[in-house]
Amino acid sequence: MALSSQWRSVFAQKRAVKIISGITQFDPQVVGRVVRAATRGGASYVDIAADPDLVRLARELTHLPLCVSTIDPERLPACVAAGADMVELGNFDPFYAQGETFDAARVRALTIHTRELLPDVPLAVTVPHTLPLDAQAELAQTLVALGADVLQTEGSVSLHPQNPGVLGLIEKAAPALAATYTLTRAVAVPVVCASGLSVVTVPMAQAAGAAGVGIGRAVNRLEDEWAMTAAVRAIVEALVPTAVV
Repeated sequence: MALSSQWRSVFAQKRAVKIISGITQFDPQVVGRVVRAATRGGASYVDIAADPDLVRLARELTHLPLCVSTIDPERLPACVAAGADMVELGNFDPFYAQGETFDAARVRALTIHTRELLPDVPLAVTVPHTLPLDAQAELAQTLVALGADVLQTEGSVSLHPQNPGVLGLIEKAAPALAATYTLTRAVAVPVVCASGLSVVTVPMAQAAGAAGVGIGRAVNRLEDEWAMTAAVRAIVEALVPTAVV
């Protein structure tokens, strides 16, 4: 389906900021802190685990659009009924350590099943970083043909930077940046650059063609809600207006 005017406005300036509480994070206290921080910090939308109770909680805490993420499409209809605005398959990073694999065939099948369950709900799909870049581009085109409205990158979990400081932050973001550059030239839908990003590297994601950035650990690993809010604000302010890019 075509993105609604609500979502077109989110991505129109190519500086959307999605704050991610975590696809495996079901603690309502943690999710609540992340949602409140995202709202105060000026984020564009929030991404939470696919659970109807979490959706209802988030709805009470924020006016921001809500995305729910899962690798199980069967969880999604109840979340939409509870008030989710977008559904997402992935990211897959947390599941690799558990022995899960996400090849192109599996991601295609998940996308098809999700579209069968929810033909009219905005759908984001993560393109696995385990695929070579040319295969990522090919899969991206297939996913769009199957009904994906937004694509997302991943890739930092298996990467271990060799250097500290700024250089290490750039190394950490490299897989997501490379995928963003590749995917934005393969498809016309918005691409969200996610996984391993920081305030240092979000402008690079924007320059690579991303319509938005997804920020998880740089926010959700912080203990203090006000520190989370400050981190969100720093990310938002690091993205420059489109006319300047």
